[in-house]
Amino acid sequence: GNPKRTRELVRRFKNEPYPSIAVTVDLLTTGIDVPELTTLVFMRRVKSRILFEQMLGRATRLCPSIHKTHFEIFDPVGVYEALEPVSTMKPISANPTTTIAQLIDGLDYYEDDDDVQVQIDKLVAKLQRKIRSLSDKQLKAAEEHAGFSFEEFTRDLHGDDPQAAKQRAKQQREILAALDEVHANKGHAVVISDQPDELVSHTRDYGGGARPEDYLEAFSDYIATHINEVAALNLCVTKPADLTRETLRELELTLDRAGFNATRLNRAISEMTNAEMAADIISLVRRYAIGSVLLSHEERIHRAVERLKAAHSFSKQELNWLMRIETYLINDSVLNASVFDTDDRFKSKGGFKKLDKVFHGELADIVHELNTYLYDDKGHVA
Repeated sequence: GNPKRTRELVRRFKNEPYPSIAVTVDLLTTGIDVPELTTLVFMRRVKSRILFEQMLGRATRLCPSIHKTHFEIFDPVGVYEALEPVSTMKPISANPTTTIAQLIDGLDYYEDDDDVQVQIDKLVAKLQRKIRSLSDKQLKAAEEHAGFSFEEFTRDLHGDDPQAAKQRAKQQREILAALDEVHANKGHAVVISDQPDELVSHTRDYGGGARPEDYLEAFSDYIATHINEVAALNLCVTKPADLTRETLRELELTLDRAGFNATRLNRAISEMTNAEMAADIISLVRRYAIGSVLLSHEERIHRAVERLKAAHSFSKQELNWLMRIETYLINDSVLNASVFDTDDRFKSKGGFKKLDKVFHGELADIVHELNTYLYDDKGHVA
C-alpha cells in the first residue's frame, strides 16, 4: 500500500485510543514500539523462529501506566505450539495461575542449586507482578501486616544464592501466601454473558447526543472563549513555533478535560466532509481559531520539509538529517533547538553542537524556517 498512509495509520495506532486493533500481514513485526500491546493473535503459520520471536517481541514491553504485567497469545493456527520447542523466548512462569504458596511449596521438591534457582526466579517474577498489580493502599496495608517491604524482600530474594533464597522464602511462606488473597483493583472488570448479542442501533458519540456539527461548533466556541485564559491554547494560536512537548501535552490535557481530542474532532470532520481526516491537535486548534488550512498531520510536516529543501541546496548529509527531523516531527509534533540536546535520537549523535556543524552553523535558522513553513497559514493570523 501507500507508505505514507501506512505510517499515518501506525502513528494513530500508537498514539491515539482508536484504532485499538491492528491487522497486519508481513508488517509491524519490527520497528514499532507500542508498550500498551496486551494481546497477540496469530492467524497464519510462520516457519521462521526469528520472525516468530520478532512478532512476540511486539508485546513484551512492560507498561506501568496500564499496569501491564503480561500479555496474552491467541493461536488458533498452532504456530506457538509448532515453534515453542526451538524458541529462545520462554515465559518465566509456564502457568500464570500458579499461586505464590504453590511456588514456595514447590521448592521442597528441588535440592540441586540450578533447579532451586529456576523455581526462585518464578517466585520472584510472581511477586513482582503481584506487587505491581496492587494499589498503593493495598500494598501499604499488606506491608504493615507483614512488617517488611515486599519490594525489598523480593530484591533480596533475587540476590541470594539459591539455598539461602529457598530458606528465606519458606520462612515467610504464610505472609507471602496471604498476597494470593489480595486481589488487584486497578484493572477493568470483564463482564461475561451467554446471551446472544443484538445490534439495536449505531451512533457516534460526541457527548450529550450532539451531532458532529454541534461538536465542532462547541470546539470553536471553546477556543474563542478560552484563548486568553489557557496559556497553551494561546501559544498554539499566536506563536505555535514556541510550543514545547510540555506545553503541547498541557494543551491536549486541557482540551481533553473539556471533552475535545484529536480523534473525535477528526471523526466529526470526516462525517461532515465524507473524507477521512487525521490532523493533529495543533492544526485543529488553528483551523477553528483562525481558519488555517486543515491538512493531515503527516502531510503538513512533509510539505514544510519539502519547502525547506526547495529553498536550499542541501548536501547529502544534511538531507539525511532532515529526513530524521521529519521522522521526529511525525512522532512528536513540535520542534525547537533545545530538542537536539534533550532527545536521545539527537543527543546520542552529538546534540545541537554536532548538528550545527553539519548545517554550517545555521541549524537554529533552519529550525526557525522549518517552523515558519509548518505554521504558514496563507495570511491567516490570530
